[in-house]
Amino acid sequence: MSRAEQPSRRSVLAVAVAAAAMAGGAAPLAAAATTAPAAGAKGAGAAPARPVDYRAWTSCTDWRAGTARGTRAVAGTRPGLEIAQPAGTTDYTDPHTGTTKTWEYATWTSPAHRLSVPATEAVASWNAHTPAGTWLQVELRGTYSDGTDTPWYVMGRWAAGDQDVKRTSVDGQSDGRSTIWTDTFSLDDPASGLRLTSYRLRLTLHRRPGTRLTPTVWRIGAMGSDVPDRFTVPASTPGVAKELAVPRYSQSIHSGQYPEYDNGGEAWCSPTSSQMIIEYWGGRLTPGQLSWVDPSYADPQVCNAARYTYDYQYEGCGNWPFNAAYAATFKDLQGVVTRLGSLTDLETLIAAGIPAITSQSFLNTELTGAGYGTNGHLMTVIGFTADGDVIANDPASPNDAAVRRVYRRREFENIWLRTKRYNASGKIASGSGGICYLYFPAHLTGHQRKALAAVGVS
Repeated sequence: MSRAEQPSRRSVLAVAVAAAAMAGGAAPLAAAATTAPAAGAKGAGAAPARPVDYRAWTSCTDWRAGTARGTRAVAGTRPGLEIAQPAGTTDYTDPHTGTTKTWEYATWTSPAHRLSVPATEAVASWNAHTPAGTWLQVELRGTYSDGTDTPWYVMGRWAAGDQDVKRTSVDGQSDGRSTIWTDTFSLDDPASGLRLTSYRLRLTLHRRPGTRLTPTVWRIGAMGSDVPDRFTVPASTPGVAKELAVPRYSQSIHSGQYPEYDNGGEAWCSPTSSQMIIEYWGGRLTPGQLSWVDPSYADPQVCNAARYTYDYQYEGCGNWPFNAAYAATFKDLQGVVTRLGSLTDLETLIAAGIPAITSQSFLNTELTGAGYGTNGHLMTVIGFTADGDVIANDPASPNDAAVRRVYRRREFENIWLRTKRYNASGKIASGSGGICYLYFPAHLTGHQRKALAAVGVS
């Protein structure tokens, strides 16, 4: 099934609707329980081989290995890429304001990365500083398993602010064999056997003409994956019992606030989750940065996160790379989008003190204690109980105090890792297949570095 047939990734919480519609869903769910384990599983309880390849460019060696047109590598404790001498100028008409401006630009193109897992999907993510008067564009060009190439696909036009350009995904990109769905490269017909075998990433850095301004990019990478279609996943064995002290924020208390950002707080699960982990790592906003928020609103930093993750094309705050990029605007933080293979992966991260943001879709009967159903929702995993159940900060809660939840391990595991599910109408819909945001320090401890490497992130 193509992404065009899949439901939106917006966090549309159907609390009452899903409960009322469940009468027609019992038979399909029973059928789903008989689905065979994912390919690669060695038996009940065994974790399948990780069908994910994440590659990033972060070091001076990485930046120098690419093809530069007007960019240069910058050494330091956090190596980066910036404009040295513009390669030229270009006119850009912002589709969301209609304003045309001229910009100087420079480019960097990565070496080709051959995927260890020929992929059906790919998601790029990046970490950068874009001072006022600058912005960047990220593109991906891949090679198919038949040796032909994709076009250069725009994976995002991004700035930390929203005054110079409106950060945006780009719709309508397809070559008839693959399509960009907001932030995700997706093969149109994976059943044909066609796969993405390698890719290159291209950065275009922009600045106001005649200035010495420059974006600085610290990390750019992409996750390619070929997660098998599955309604159920093999059960994992409980491991570490640990809980991290992550701040708790409710999206629900922001309902009706700033409706220009995806109708307000009822759809802010992604930025609310992001803000929780940003503050866990010490990220704080100044009173000046929050001065635009109505002073009567509680937790104004959540409003800020919604504004600065908002995708003007998608008309929502749930663009995965935009959330990771927002997290990395805080001092010494990094953010990536990847897929994980099991709750064991999450336990590895929690043991190293790294919480994670997971994406899942479910009926209200599929996650005991949630009290709602959703076509797409982000929440923050902060730990595991002694019995192996998942401790989550769920932003879809009536207030901050109610955010901490304990969800049954087997239920959470399945709704997060599956790629297929039955919705409230009994029709087949998509699941995230283990999508995860990971935010972590730029300067890692040995334990943190090993934990990230164990889940395929470096």
